[in-house]
Amino acid sequence: MRLPFVVILITYTIAMIGLILIPGQDLDGNVYHMSIFDAFYFVTYTATTIGFGEFPYPFTYHQKIWVSMSIYTSVLGWFYGIGALVTLFQDKLFLSEIAIASFQRSVKNIKEDFVIVLGYNETTSEIIKRMLAAKVRVVVIEKDQLRADYLRLEGYVPPVPILIQDAHNPKALEDAGIKSPSCKGVISLFKSEVLNLRITLASKLLNPHVQIVVKSTTDEETLNLLQAGANIVDNPFLIISYQLQMALKAPSILKLENWLYQSDTLESKTFSIPNEDIVICGYGRLGSYIYDMFLNNGILATVIEIDKAKVNSALYQGKENIIHGNADDQVYLDKANIQDAKLIIIATDDDTTNLSILSTVKKLNSNALIVARENDITDFSIFSHAKIDHLYLPEQILIHKTTNALSNPLSDKLIRCMVNKDEQWGQSLLANLMRSISVNPITFELNITEKDSYEIFKYLKKEDSYLTVGMLKGSRRDREQKNNIIPLLIQREEEEILLPEDDFQVLTKDKILFACDENAREDLESIANNAFEFNYIMTGKEKGLFFL
Repeated sequence: MRLPFVVILITYTIAMIGLILIPGQDLDGNVYHMSIFDAFYFVTYTATTIGFGEFPYPFTYHQKIWVSMSIYTSVLGWFYGIGALVTLFQDKLFLSEIAIASFQRSVKNIKEDFVIVLGYNETTSEIIKRMLAAKVRVVVIEKDQLRADYLRLEGYVPPVPILIQDAHNPKALEDAGIKSPSCKGVISLFKSEVLNLRITLASKLLNPHVQIVVKSTTDEETLNLLQAGANIVDNPFLIISYQLQMALKAPSILKLENWLYQSDTLESKTFSIPNEDIVICGYGRLGSYIYDMFLNNGILATVIEIDKAKVNSALYQGKENIIHGNADDQVYLDKANIQDAKLIIIATDDDTTNLSILSTVKKLNSNALIVARENDITDFSIFSHAKIDHLYLPEQILIHKTTNALSNPLSDKLIRCMVNKDEQWGQSLLANLMRSISVNPITFELNITEKDSYEIFKYLKKEDSYLTVGMLKGSRRDREQKNNIIPLLIQREEEEILLPEDDFQVLTKDKILFACDENAREDLESIANNAFEFNYIMTGKEKGLFFL
């Protein structure tokens, strides 16, 4: 842009100098010389071809000759300048730099906590919606212009800045604000292990304290990513096998997990599976995890797999009951005793194949419990209309796990703690939640810090201060009445206290997860940060306006 402006500046300067030096004549015939302002004003409206007449007096012939030449040169200068600017604004590199600058300003203007999402697709779009609903801002890096346009059309509120760059580019991560203290995480759910690993290494180098959430599909990938510094490694196939194990041994724990993921309520039907006569259709990544899970629990499932290499690999490892054949073929289903099966798991990575197998097995055994895998997230799912007892979407698992880990970290810790609990413990907590709160309680995380719980933090910093979990249950309307609250978990440094009693003492830096209703949540927020409400809960007395 420099040269066009220089050309215009030079033509203006030459024209103005001539008008200033050439003598004119006023109405009385006296000689006069234009001022710098008069010359600039005249050249301005003539050079742009507007034209208001001769100024301030009619011109002499010498002035007219000079103005005539100035008009041609200045108009040509403007044409050149405008043409150069039009060409510049059609330059993709220039437009890209403008977009990057605008993106950087948008990121700098974000004052709240935010996460960086790499890539925009059906899965990450759902993650964005959930993160925004949890009041966590989102920044996106996507290299495909068309997908970026789709994101802009969504009209997210608050707006989601998007940078059109390769996600593995460290400069792109830096532009997206990874070094900002407000950046709480980077989400990388690409299918490529190499890409996820590269992003993890780059992110940790740029900001060692940022949370890295990545996708993995094998144990080896998971180990590599953890060693590279990834904080949360989501393997949807491993998670599904764990959920099936819970459905086998402690279905109430699975129901609690689904409630925490906000995908079910506590009154939903309990999903449990039998411990015998199990047929698995497909021995890919998901099928192998499920087979091993049953084997570790002393159950030998029968597998049908069409890929000869996978069958040979399983047999080489000493696996039993592995049948080579097409699970959609009745011959091989008969070999697996499909008519006597109590549980049929359809786990291939192709939705058309899964639907075909589903149709066949329903004809052969209408009484079996059927669990199926759906691979593509779409607005309209044929599987949901196929009367399947339980449906697994690996991408949906990723959405639940990722958003829960970043927006509700204590909830994620609670799920990991519950995995080791038995059915009796799960039933007891379920009954207590439904009896004390409702069939669909909400969760609330209270961090005892100066920023999040100012009044509680200030009180606990005093000597001889004493505060218990039970004290936080009081209603701000009547402290003798207790709100519908159940403390689920307290994290104290590296220690995790599950279901603390009412007399458990609260300390600074504690992080507490409550199950409650909306009214109780509002009370907790107010008590934690309002001096008058906190004083009433602690003393039973209203705090005076001037007694602070």
